[in-house]
Amino acid sequence: MLTANAEQVDIFGVDLSITDYEDATKRIVEAGRQKQSFAMSALATHGLMEAVHDYSFREVVNGLDLVTPDGQPVRWAMNLLHDADLDERVYGPDLTWKVCGAAADAGVGIYLFGSTPETCDAFVAAILKEWPHAIISDVQPDRFRDATPEEDAADIERINNSGAGVVLVGRGCPRQEKWVAAHKGKVNAAMMAVGAAFDYHAGQLRKPPAMMQKYGLEWLWRLGLEPKRLFKRYAVTNSQYVVELGKALAKKRRS
Repeated sequence: MLTANAEQVDIFGVDLSITDYEDATKRIVEAGRQKQSFAMSALATHGLMEAVHDYSFREVVNGLDLVTPDGQPVRWAMNLLHDADLDERVYGPDLTWKVCGAAADAGVGIYLFGSTPETCDAFVAAILKEWPHAIISDVQPDRFRDATPEEDAADIERINNSGAGVVLVGRGCPRQEKWVAAHKGKVNAAMMAVGAAFDYHAGQLRKPPAMMQKYGLEWLWRLGLEPKRLFKRYAVTNSQYVVELGKALAKKRRS
């Protein structure tokens, strides 16, 4: 069986795992090898603040086995508030790629659940180009609506019968986290809520320059690509994060 879950710290009421790429990859692939139901998410600032302000979503996130600090601001908060000593974030697309490689080498099947047929096809092609020996157990694009109880039961059966050990879930935050949490104990695999990874590895989203990633400016890059869709999200989310971090730091100093 797997070792105990990674140590977690409380960031604004949300539990984040103290982990790195090597540790997270090992936990996910080992769960997949054992066909153990395991639920994880790579949580960026937007997802963190969604959880802070939505109690039901916070309960979902806090029930996951592994929640990695996807965004630099999340990592900064962990270091500032809890001395987590994290040298780098655990970015969902990069973690996904590392898991795909480790799963391929371990003979663990990969299942794609979510996104569009075109994106899934391009993602599969990218995986097989890098690791021709990778096992793609099945591909199931998103319906872009909630499944009926009958469809959900069929989905669970399809995944479990596929032999997959890792299920990559690309449905967007918070839908993907809710799906992963709801299927913990039902799907016999490691489920990863990593929606943006589909688009990045399918070649449909460009990664920001390394320097922007290092200094937590990926949001600015994304805003430049999709200003109409993302302006309100980032204006609200980033402001909320700064306020919450300021309050938490003030509380830490007082104590």
